Amino acid sequence: MTSIHLKYLAVNPVDLEWGMAVNSVGRQEILPGAPYPPSNHPTRYLFSPQKGRVLNEYQLLYITSGKGVFSCETLGRDKKTMVNSGSIVMLFPGEWHNYHPDPETGWTENWIGFKGAQADYLVQKGFFSRNRPVLEVSFHDEISDLYSRAIDIAEDQQSGFQQALSGIVGSILGYTYYYNRNQAFAQTNTDRMIAKAKILVNDQLISIDPKTLADKLCVSYSSFRRTFKEYTGFSPARYILHMKIDRSKELLTNSSAEIKEIAYRLGFENTDYFFTVFRRLTGQTPLAYRNETQGRKL
Repeated sequence: MTSIHLKYLAVNPVDLEWGMAVNSVGRQEILPGAPYPPSNHPTRYLFSPQKGRVLNEYQLLYITSGKGVFSCETLGRDKKTMVNSGSIVMLFPGEWHNYHPDPETGWTENWIGFKGAQADYLVQKGFFSRNRPVLEVSFHDEISDLYSRAIDIAEDQQSGFQQALSGIVGSILGYTYYYNRNQAFAQTNTDRMIAKAKILVNDQLISIDPKTLADKLCVSYSSFRRTFKEYTGFSPARYILHMKIDRSKELLTNSSAEIKEIAYRLGFENTDYFFTVFRRLTGQTPLAYRNETQGRKL
């Protein structure tokens, strides 16, 4: 027997003004050998595994057991990508796609369909791409629970439920991006190297420089710089600079040390350079920051 729990929702223009609105949410367990898709979906969501379909919304399909295959227009209609337990498949509006569970295993799928400017923006900025629709995140209770909560909210449909569902979609997208990136890095031990690099920076902030950091990690500087920036979003030099400014904020707020002394303590070449960097990264001078955080009147 196939277990199905789903909800289809109407979206009004006011809901879309929030930036995102949810059209559908559900969970279904397809047992080995059971027909797919089940026959009780509304017509606009039905599709044939032989023909595929096109939707006018995004969907996040989370597989929590079993396995199957997925194909889409961007990757090629004849190319089948494996979908395993712990995969999230992102479906894009206006794009042909097809998927189905392996008849020998079946699968449990959780999905939420949505549209809006927030989702469009994340795709436009490259956080999610039609070229990488299948994202490996493994199984996480946080994500599964979010789908369950979305189903509960969709069933009650109390005032403001679309805004609550929008927040859940944002959380699922955030977890998907987070776990997928870190799972890829974990396979190459990159996460361990970056963690060690951050510890070294924290312990030797005054004296450490990017090339010395790479040497201590026994990797080439060019490789380290590329990997570090991909992982953190900062080049090693910029990360060290941000850490120095963060440390200077603590000293400005919690000590009476003179500003030039703080600059010297943190290894800045001179006070003028410290002022320039501090203002560029915070929008304030060190003195203004000190006065503000210590509650002094200007």
